[in-house]
Amino acid sequence: MMTRLLTLLAAAALATAQSPFPSPYPPTNEIEIDNMTAVPMRDGVKLYADVYRPAKAGRYPVIVCRTPYSTERFPSAYQAGVFFSRRGYVFVFQDTRGRFESEGKWEPFRDDIEDGYDTIEWAAKQPWSNGKVGMQGGSYLGHVQWRAAMAKPPSLVTIFPNVASTSLYHDWITLNGGWRLAFNFGWGAVRMESRVMQNTGPNTITDGPRGQHFDTLQWHLPLTEMPKRAGRGPQFYQDWLKHPDYDAYWKKINVEEMFDQIGIPVHTAGGWFDIFSQGTLRGYAGVSAKGATADARKLSRMVIGPWGHGPSRKYGELDFGEHANMNGLAVQLAWFDRRLKGIDNGLDNQPPVTMFVMGKNVWRREREYPLARTQYRKMYLSGGGRANTAAGDGRLSWDAPTADSKPDKYRYDPDNPVPSHGGNNCCGAPTVAGPVDQTPIEARGDVLVYTSQFLEDEVEIAGPVKLVLHASSDAPDTDFVAKLIDVYPDGRSFNMAEGIVRARYREGLDRPKLLTPGQVYEFEIDMVGTAVAFQKGHRIRVDITSSHFPQFDRNPNTGEPFGTTANVRVANQTIHHTPQRPSHLVLPVIPK
Repeated sequence: MMTRLLTLLAAAALATAQSPFPSPYPPTNEIEIDNMTAVPMRDGVKLYADVYRPAKAGRYPVIVCRTPYSTERFPSAYQAGVFFSRRGYVFVFQDTRGRFESEGKWEPFRDDIEDGYDTIEWAAKQPWSNGKVGMQGGSYLGHVQWRAAMAKPPSLVTIFPNVASTSLYHDWITLNGGWRLAFNFGWGAVRMESRVMQNTGPNTITDGPRGQHFDTLQWHLPLTEMPKRAGRGPQFYQDWLKHPDYDAYWKKINVEEMFDQIGIPVHTAGGWFDIFSQGTLRGYAGVSAKGATADARKLSRMVIGPWGHGPSRKYGELDFGEHANMNGLAVQLAWFDRRLKGIDNGLDNQPPVTMFVMGKNVWRREREYPLARTQYRKMYLSGGGRANTAAGDGRLSWDAPTADSKPDKYRYDPDNPVPSHGGNNCCGAPTVAGPVDQTPIEARGDVLVYTSQFLEDEVEIAGPVKLVLHASSDAPDTDFVAKLIDVYPDGRSFNMAEGIVRARYREGLDRPKLLTPGQVYEFEIDMVGTAVAFQKGHRIRVDITSSHFPQFDRNPNTGEPFGTTANVRVANQTIHHTPQRPSHLVLPVIPK
């Protein structure tokens, strides 16, 4: 009995220290590719797909992938189709409506419910199909899977959205009301304006005479004029600008409004530093808690690693070790083998959540997310009123502030914003993303820095993080930005999570309300989530400021309607941390 127990314990430790992911088995068959296959939609529009299928006649399970990036021109276009079809699947790779070979008008997000449904049911009825259909793909290719699942096509068995959004408003267009300028403009207004994706250089929005250097263009106000300055003017981008609040325009395409109607198992995957990490986390948590069927609730899965917009070993300035990376196609293959082929590969017996804990740099399997054993603990801000820069007196402690803790002040000038330096971004204008040493940012006087004592023991957190901030401003509207920082013994400080709140949305993203200048308000800054073990000898830190540019647009501090003004003004900000107004972090501490 003791020998067996020791064996099990050793196996468990090995599972966390090494990669928990399978390797793909070798391909077993030749394939044929049917190019430019017309798929009719209910309104008569034809969408075109390349169909990868085993050369041997028969009926096979089908994987549908729908892309706005071209089935032939995107760098990795052929990889998934060849991979799955050589292993016994038919892979239907389709251009979405209005993109490349497909007919119709391109408008992101809006037609993907009906088009997804029609494509899935078409695939299920083809002579090479056994009637079981799954969906695969990442980013926009993952988003369309959620949209199709909302339509509940009867032949859809499962989806595997990777690095994908679940709420376009909450984790694509904005974060807590902060407009994702670099992504929205670079991806939406410029690259995805027309049927064919625009060519881009490393530092320019577009090549050719209409191109402008983003370092100049990003500063232009009002925001509504930026597309014109770049020679781009898609109507859908103007529509986004016209709907800065969470209203009916966004609600009808929000999967999170109807998790309770998703009746199929869902496997999400993503990275702690991905721009859509919220979608990965909320997608799994939503379906596993609220799904319409027992299978949806019990069989759904999630993998989240130390990555950005796709698996890697190193991201930003940190190397997370040889086991940090993941072969995404191999993980998807195991999932589809179980769900579409019924192969008993042991997947259903594994804990549903696989997460990477940074700092320790280990993988951990868990039964749920957020973790049931989490202890949500507060770390309080305090100081003598000079928390400006890392050399200031800002303190972060498990102890509540005392009466002698004095408020901290700084000036936010939209003409001199804090530059984006690492963080959760991708795919738009050039920005540095991921965990990056924050010491250059922490030398600025408009950044407040609150730091703990050196840790005498490890502190591990895993789950949602938020900052409760008691603050006032002399402006009618402004932003507050927070970063959770891991400070190394040598002084380097790496961002582990971040969040922003636009002050007018303090009572709800659908209920904007301007500030009364000078009045103290309580703001909640959702920092999404992370998993990191702060090591002995490290320190925990939170940075607070009012800009993160160009990842987010600059709040002009004027209170005027979003995107319409060229006027800016300086905002004088005050952060309070007293016994009566205890500003604090809420950390998801995992007990030993």
